Amino acid sequence: MLPKKILLSVAGILAGALLLSACSSGDDGGSPGGGAPASGSASASATPVAVSFEPAGGTGVSPATPVVVKAANGKLLDVTVTNTAKGTKVGGKLAADGASWTSTEPLGYGATYKIVAHAQGADGKPVEQDNQISTIAPKKQANANLIPAPSAVASTGVGVGQPIVFSFGKIAVKNKAAVEKALTVESTPKQDGGWYWIDDSNVHYRPKEYWKAGTTLKVTAKIYGVDFGNGVFGAEDRTESYKVHDSWIAKADGNTEQMQIFHNGAMVKSMPISMGKDATPTHLGAHIISDKQANYTMDSCTYGVCPPDPKAYRSNEKFSERISNDGEFVHENPNSVGQQGSSNVSHGCINLNGANAQWFFQNMGLGDVVEVTNSGGPQLPVWDLYGDWSKSWADWQAGSALK
Repeated sequence: MLPKKILLSVAGILAGALLLSACSSGDDGGSPGGGAPASGSASASATPVAVSFEPAGGTGVSPATPVVVKAANGKLLDVTVTNTAKGTKVGGKLAADGASWTSTEPLGYGATYKIVAHAQGADGKPVEQDNQISTIAPKKQANANLIPAPSAVASTGVGVGQPIVFSFGKIAVKNKAAVEKALTVESTPKQDGGWYWIDDSNVHYRPKEYWKAGTTLKVTAKIYGVDFGNGVFGAEDRTESYKVHDSWIAKADGNTEQMQIFHNGAMVKSMPISMGKDATPTHLGAHIISDKQANYTMDSCTYGVCPPDPKAYRSNEKFSERISNDGEFVHENPNSVGQQGSSNVSHGCINLNGANAQWFFQNMGLGDVVEVTNSGGPQLPVWDLYGDWSKSWADWQAGSALK
């Protein structure tokens, strides 16, 4: 056995050695060979890629809503969106950095789509993520019918008074604001204009003042996927164009019994007229020509006045141009030549002699303006085909659903 003093000395030496070892272990911040990696660096490099989808999934998706897939902590390699019933794939574009993919074509109504995304994380590991969405199935679909029909006026253009009309047929639009937001008219040169809802199925666009001669109009309805209300959705988008030709404005005055014709602001002709008699006066205000027929049968039954009513009539007329849906035309009437220039004897039409009627027919057309003053009649109603100009600009703007 060692003496007690020797045992104490050995114990002290060992304690000092342990203390020195503990102090020196912190001098280089690690174990032999470089030590352990810094805390958290391994977990950061191992973070997997996160894939997200917009829409997130489920049913009732608008087919006009783009499908967007995004990748965080990595990049997308490819994305496929497939109509599960038809097997067709939806076109799309992958961002150059692989951070997102966006569909480039609309989806279909009442369809289910499977979305498969392949991605790679910063850790180099591949990942596959799936998703599924279903689009709305409308009870009905609404088409945007344009008046005048673009094809009907492609070669002639339209006059400076022509309103642009979207008619949705028998569809009653409940969500007028949503639909109106989807409709645009771009004029070149730019002119102020606005929409007015004539009723639940027809919305008109007109400028603050008559269009400038030579204006080009680009008309767009981006209604696909738009909720019209009551289970009705827009059927398809549509874009059309119109050209406004020279300015032709006729001014018919009931006091002078004359009608003066202005071409681009300059008077080029004056002709005697006979307007509506006291019982059937011609409406006041700006009328817009909506149709023209070299030979036309005028029948009062078309607006509800039928035999045996003494006011009923049916006659064949030449060089007829419609200026309202209330049976008003500018046309030849050989029977009233003796009164033309002196008194009003018609059923509301503006009567001309043969030569003047033919000249008017050859020079005036769809969208051109016939302004009636001093006729003794009421104002042309805004709903009477193209009674758009009967409203002041302030009242017209108030007819917008976005006022």
